[in-house]
Amino acid sequence: MINKLLRNNIRDLKPYHSARIEYSGKNAIFLDANENSIGSVLEEGYNRYPDPLQTELRREISKLKNTDANNIFLGNGSDEAIDLLIRAFCEPRDDEIILCPPTYGVYSVSAKINDIEIAEVPLTSQFDLDITQILDRINSKTKLIFLCSPNNPTGNTLNADRILTLLDKFPGIVIIDEAYIDFSSTASWIKSLNRYQNLVVLQTFSKAWGLANLRLGMAFAHPKIITVLDNIKYPYNLSGVTQELALDALKNQKNKEMMVDEIIRQRSFLQAKLEKLSLIKKVYLSEANFLLVKVDNAAFVYEKLMNKKIIVRNRSNLLRCDNCIRITVGTAEENKNLLDAMKSLDG
Repeated sequence: MINKLLRNNIRDLKPYHSARIEYSGKNAIFLDANENSIGSVLEEGYNRYPDPLQTELRREISKLKNTDANNIFLGNGSDEAIDLLIRAFCEPRDDEIILCPPTYGVYSVSAKINDIEIAEVPLTSQFDLDITQILDRINSKTKLIFLCSPNNPTGNTLNADRILTLLDKFPGIVIIDEAYIDFSSTASWIKSLNRYQNLVVLQTFSKAWGLANLRLGMAFAHPKIITVLDNIKYPYNLSGVTQELALDALKNQKNKEMMVDEIIRQRSFLQAKLEKLSLIKKVYLSEANFLLVKVDNAAFVYEKLMNKKIIVRNRSNLLRCDNCIRITVGTAEENKNLLDAMKSLDG
């Protein structure tokens, strides 16, 4: 099935392979990659290329996620995996993807950059999948369906039974973006990889792990899909610094869990306080590290908060998000400052 879905040129591609893939050891005389053999201008010594397959990091992540290392792709943010999936499976000016707005904007941007048609099937008024409309919209050109759960910008998780229906009935690939899964009470779809060859799960180190600056994303999928992504990525897509710091981070899982717990506590606190303000029309329930908030005049609130050096996101331009702002859960002090500022606008 996976081979059938691939673009012909990707299926026939002879990938670039460096000698570092053929030799995975560390103690050798490396005269293969035209590096500066003398050293580096920095004391740390960054003159050698990093492991192109991130072997050690994948191995440690596989233990954490309880899946095989062959099911893991690591990219420069999960955005890299999004772009590679579109490039691998969608023929420009011919194939299409399905998006369910309001949702993460990079899916659409990546599709447009790659000249891929976008079919939009909006979420319901409850911000869930309209499964009947999605199934009706699928045709022979539909290769990928992108879902975000918990969804950005709405914060809710999508109905699991509806996702299962897509996995069972859609002959293409279903991609579930779980960037915010650590803040949710629902289990990851990684547990379903062995059951569905057409499932791809995206996660990231940017949110719960607090490593947005490292730009490290993960894709979990059938080994054949992972092999395709490895074949078309840039040879050394993740720096050695990123790999080293990520390995250190994985030793601090308790710290990550403490931060997640605190964010969830602050999320509940922030929601309760916001709901008491008259300018707030609705605070949508969230299983992410942000809240979607409906106000009287989003543009006014956004501008006034920015004048007070409090930066939120005006999401009014998105479907079903009229006069909505998205507020990331901050520290206790940041949340207090936000609430004070909102109270000053509360007429």
